[in-house]
Amino acid sequence: MDSSILSKAYQKPSTNILANVCAMAAKMDNVIDLSVGDPNFTTPQPIIEAAFEKTKAGMTHYTAAEGLSELRQAICDFYQDKYQLKFNLDQVLVTVGAEHALFIALEALLDPGDEVIIPQPSFSPYIDQVKLANGTPVTVDGKAADGYKIEAAEIAKKITPKTKAIIINTPNNPTGNVMTAAEEQALADLAIKNDLLIFSDEIYSDYVMPGKTFTPLAKFAPDNTVTISGMSKSFAMTGWRIGYLIGPNWLVTTANDVNDAVTFTAPTMSQEGALYGLQHHDELVAPIVEAFQKRLTYLQTELPKIDWLDVSPVEGSIYVFADIRATGLNSVDFADQLLKKAGILVVPGLAFGKSGEGFVRIAATQPLTVLKEAVAKMQKLTW
Repeated sequence: MDSSILSKAYQKPSTNILANVCAMAAKMDNVIDLSVGDPNFTTPQPIIEAAFEKTKAGMTHYTAAEGLSELRQAICDFYQDKYQLKFNLDQVLVTVGAEHALFIALEALLDPGDEVIIPQPSFSPYIDQVKLANGTPVTVDGKAADGYKIEAAEIAKKITPKTKAIIINTPNNPTGNVMTAAEEQALADLAIKNDLLIFSDEIYSDYVMPGKTFTPLAKFAPDNTVTISGMSKSFAMTGWRIGYLIGPNWLVTTANDVNDAVTFTAPTMSQEGALYGLQHHDELVAPIVEAFQKRLTYLQTELPKIDWLDVSPVEGSIYVFADIRATGLNSVDFADQLLKKAGILVVPGLAFGKSGEGFVRIAATQPLTVLKEAVAKMQKLTW
């Protein structure tokens, strides 16, 4: 027996640049890793202690399939208090991270051939997940000249009778763009007019630069929005694998049915940690957000001083999308040469779609001292 027995989709899979970079990062020593979106902070100690106290007290069993009712209520309370958005418990499903939330929602929605529109540059698993759910991804190429803004007018050009949904990400990975209220309203109007769902990945919602504002898409199209988020970034809880989706109760119920055949419940200990985190959101998140703002301010100030580099304005997220076109190299070759010449690992822009070519994603997930070391090394390079 050999690999020919595998699914035809995986016998000759397309190159997954982002996954390859992540795998490389895990194996390398003595490298400045600016590739993976994993905050270098340890999860705040109060979250760890709260979760382990519950675990030691016997919270080691399944929760309800949809998640702890206390956690789901805390999610509802958070959106009510911070954004004046009212959700009911039956609209919330706790998941094993945000990616899991998106996948089971897509699986619940799509029939073979259904189309999902994805503005790019975008997180590469979006396309893979649409395909896994038997859908057809339809991409919209963003424009570097306008900061890769997500424009409803461009998305409208891709709508067909087969279109069921749109996937957006704001604040955006990798571009750092944050949609304005006007841009969100235009997208909401488009979705309502065409009876489409918007999957809004808002995992970086806490990470906005001073002077910028994040507003959940559900503010503008509550009946057409599925909010995807989680605890990984805001609370530095990547390894806990805990997220959630919020949407129309009919979709959430069906996504939960899908999940019964996948994981059944998210880890109980992780749910307890998430509950404590949300109940103490502001005090726990503020120091992490402040640190990232300082790092991003430094990078977008210093990187453009290098004659072969420029950066798109950073409005949010934890990344800088750096323009390397002046080097004359494509993004894959540049990333390879940067690793060999300077020992710095970044993600080629091509990993996020063809419109990301000519750029690389630099994650501000290392301490400021390390970022300064990386910039000093880049300043010495010529191409």
